[in-house]
Amino acid sequence: MAQSVFFHDKIEKIDMGKGVIRQDFASGTNMNVLHWNMSDKSVVGMHTHPQEQFGYCIKGGFELTIGDEVFHLKAGDAYLVPANVPHAFVAVGETEAIDVFSPIKTEFPWDKK
Repeated sequence: MAQSVFFHDKIEKIDMGKGVIRQDFASGTNMNVLHWNMSDKSVVGMHTHPQEQFGYCIKGGFELTIGDEVFHLKAGDAYLVPANVPHAFVAVGETEAIDVFSPIKTEFPWDKK
């Protein structure tokens, strides 16, 4: 049986650099779930990927660019980024979010590794 329960404090924190920390929460057959902590004003620059991306802002907020539109999100707001559409994030305050990707996303070109 696949793992069904995930404890936040037991999941490795991956330093992506420039104030962005990722935790790979869960991965199923068709989707994966990531947890993010971003320091104030940290940036995930404009990028695209073939996965659809749903996200939920837990704490803080984002200036989110999707295509040519800019949105200002706060805790409790959510977003859906279609596959292959350019998008970028700038954290507003100490920010925490969850992202769900389908199909599974494993490549992060801005990773400092």
